[in-house]
Amino acid sequence: MKINKAVVSHKPVSHGGPYSIKKPPSDLLDFSSNISPLSAPPMVRRFLKRKLDSISEYPDSASINLRRALKWYTKVPSDQIVIGNGATEIIYNFCQAFLNKKTSVLIPIPTFGEYEAAAKLAGSKILFFKTMNLANDLDDFIQKIPKNGCVFVCNPNNPTGELLSKGKLLKIIQTSKKKSTIVFVDESFIELVPDSNESIIKQVKKFPNLFILRSMTKSFGLAGIRIGYGIASKSIIFTLNKLKIPWNVSGLAQYAGGAALCSTSYLDKTKKIIKKESQYLKNSIAKIDGFECHNAAANFILIKTKQKSKIIQKKLLKKKILIRDASTFRGLNNNYIRIAVKTRKENQKLVKALMNLK
Repeated sequence: MKINKAVVSHKPVSHGGPYSIKKPPSDLLDFSSNISPLSAPPMVRRFLKRKLDSISEYPDSASINLRRALKWYTKVPSDQIVIGNGATEIIYNFCQAFLNKKTSVLIPIPTFGEYEAAAKLAGSKILFFKTMNLANDLDDFIQKIPKNGCVFVCNPNNPTGELLSKGKLLKIIQTSKKKSTIVFVDESFIELVPDSNESIIKQVKKFPNLFILRSMTKSFGLAGIRIGYGIASKSIIFTLNKLKIPWNVSGLAQYAGGAALCSTSYLDKTKKIIKKESQYLKNSIAKIDGFECHNAAANFILIKTKQKSKIIQKKLLKKKILIRDASTFRGLNNNYIRIAVKTRKENQKLVKALMNLK
């Protein structure tokens, strides 16, 4: 049996979460996963309890009700929305649909590793642009945009937390349009940025070469349910809806997504916590010798360390605290870790553990 060469060379991307380590303890404090510091909205829990009998039914393969809810939430027509079993499924479907061996793909690094993995599976040529601050290096980045290609931008970027303004993103999109290049903007964390709204969802109407990814997993604390969505032109969404597998999103996930969108005060409360606790973590960790916090805008912080990241991770695991070893991100070395912003009680435990590292 001959196996596709791209599959043979494919390497799964490393991620955080309790199951990234062997035998995670039940009382593990997880700072490696960048999800909302609050648990899922109470409305989601109540609604799911009422819908438990639906587990014996096939879900709506078109996710019609959830797309209607997202139409209300995003002000984008339903036929310009695709639903995925998590945002990552959409990344892979997008690459399968629109990339091939002739496609040049530009990716700023360090960033989320699934863009590279999915593009390589499609056989594309990858061009990496190393930067810790894309806003400062924007002109050089724009010069690298390929013709008839694809550009991936994570905003705010994972793992650096850097947030690009709408104006700077528009420069990328406008230049890409002139070169017949599609721009994939990952806004998985943008709803968790306090005091700012740099989303470019409204620009989908103007730019047929723009695709936007969102993650309800991150924004609404639905990591165990897996649900994401994409927004783009009708033609792009039509293609992705043709490609996705039938019943890709479970019925309970669709119900949970709809209920979460109705939890209007949830995101406001979440962002207030992130704003307060992010500042607490940055101020506290900056006082500890050997740690330097990156200026992150979102619900996670990249930290440069004097000790090796794997050593720090092992030491903290003995205290039942899991942080992200960021050395697995292309463009970073083993002197970086990433932490999520959580509640004050949890953050205090992390700060105390970092202070007592030996």
